[in-house]
Amino acid sequence: MAKNSLLDIKRSLEAHVGSKIRLRANGGRRKTIERTGTLEEIYPSVFIVKLDEEQHAFKRVSYSYADILTESVEVTVCNDEGQVRIAHMQQ
Repeated sequence: MAKNSLLDIKRSLEAHVGSKIRLRANGGRRKTIERTGTLEEIYPSVFIVKLDEEQHAFKRVSYSYADILTESVEVTVCNDEGQVRIAHMQQ
């Protein structure tokens, strides 16, 4: 069942390649890291985000689909219609 959930997360992200996104990641020790950038590429196990240059020291970051499944990372897609949250849906 977890493999299907990971595949569902990957498919939902594939539809937003090239879109502006906002990431909220667990930084450990009660820290939350917020980053904005563009969803650049999708791979079988990870996705790559190109960060906005003026805000961050790094150019790109990668996260696994399992990070979204375990709620270590929250991805919000910012599009013209509003914001769409990509998350694992409990059944």
